[in-house]
Amino acid sequence: MSPEEWRNEPRQPQAPPGVPVTVSITRTVDPQRITEVTHWVQAGVNLANRYPGFLGSGWVRSSQDSESWHMLYRFGSQDTLDAWETSPDRLGWLETGRDLVSESRVEKRTGIEGWFDSPESALGEPAASVAPPRWKQASSIWLGFFPVNLVFTLLVTAFVPGWNDLPTALKVLITTSVLTPIMAYWVLPGVTRLLRPWLQRRR
Repeated sequence: MSPEEWRNEPRQPQAPPGVPVTVSITRTVDPQRITEVTHWVQAGVNLANRYPGFLGSGWVRSSQDSESWHMLYRFGSQDTLDAWETSPDRLGWLETGRDLVSESRVEKRTGIEGWFDSPESALGEPAASVAPPRWKQASSIWLGFFPVNLVFTLLVTAFVPGWNDLPTALKVLITTSVLTPIMAYWVLPGVTRLLRPWLQRRR
């Protein structure tokens, strides 16, 4: 699919301002060119990482020889996503991969649900279930956030002089600024991967 086709693809409903947007893309890849595609995808991640609002990305295959790749990336708002998707950097990157991938399928999800989607479902193959109920999603987030927040609090209290004397608002600002990217890049993807059998269990 060419950059021109990507620009002209049907637009999905816009997310409300300030709501994170997760983009799920299915691409068909020649199994003989996996190394080239891997480098191409990583180059795209490196470019996106330079743009404000980028919250992380990843990709999976259903099997070692699968031609379908499920790719996922997230931005902090619709505006920051639009800035990346219409940027010359992205259009140039897509052009370099025109001969490597094809038959893209794009879906956009708002909020946290996109991290809980089953890769098999996104690839169009049979899935164990749809996105888990909200209480399971909330439990997964808490299971990741509690230990990370606890460790951070113990560390700064022990090693940052005067931490307890800082204004509460400033401590909360520093804590959330540090922990939010840690949660988005590493903790939440790891927790959902570990808990996927429970998250995707049928009622």
